[in-house]
Amino acid sequence: MTTTTTRDFPASLTGRYEPSPSRGLWLVKWLLVIPHLIVLFFLLIAVSVTTIISGFAILFSGRYPRSLFDFAVGVLRWGWRVAFYSYSALGTDEYPPFTLQRTNYPADFDVVYPEHLSQGLVLVKWWLLAIPHYIIVGAITGSTWTVWSGGTDAGESSRGASASLLGALVIVSAFILLFTGSYPRAMFDFIMGLNRWVWRVIAYATLLTDVYPPFRLDTGERESSIAPAEGPPPDAVAAGTQGEVDEGSEPA
Repeated sequence: MTTTTTRDFPASLTGRYEPSPSRGLWLVKWLLVIPHLIVLFFLLIAVSVTTIISGFAILFSGRYPRSLFDFAVGVLRWGWRVAFYSYSALGTDEYPPFTLQRTNYPADFDVVYPEHLSQGLVLVKWWLLAIPHYIIVGAITGSTWTVWSGGTDAGESSRGASASLLGALVIVSAFILLFTGSYPRAMFDFIMGLNRWVWRVIAYATLLTDVYPPFRLDTGERESSIAPAEGPPPDAVAAGTQGEVDEGSEPA
């Protein structure tokens, strides 16, 4: 009999593969998502405030206020649906709903509510402990930095942007889709793995969990919540079962 073990990270990110989305809709999705981006701008500001409030609540009580937790997860869920629709995946042509709640949309994000969180860890996990992941996420998504020089009393700043691995893969996939009408499955799975890594780090940095994000690229539509443990191959089990039946049967 095969036993199972569960994956340990409490945040899950999913996206359903659609092999043949519209060839050219991605060219105007930047325009179509503007209403979502306006709403998300204010929602993310609100999440920043509620995360600070929740941080103090965790510090003194060890609990993340459930209503604030659900709000933060809902906003992140909304953000992932928009990202999946647009330029983090181009995974679907179905327009994202304007809601914090879970729906039957092809993409979803959720976090298991923690009954207790470390009161001390809240002080360091979102900045110090997450630094290695921030470096990796910066490589995945691209980053911007400011270099200050002393040319004037106020200083001068110059900005630069690093290349985005995720953005490059999405653009390549978009052009393949444009010319062939098909979204390469292997490319989609890898893009999902990169997004999953990013959103796990976001969940950790916004204090939604104490479980440290794994340094693991789980590709595909969803990471398996149930992973098969080691055991005899199914064919061997079936053969053994058949043998037991044969031994116990009456000869003709």
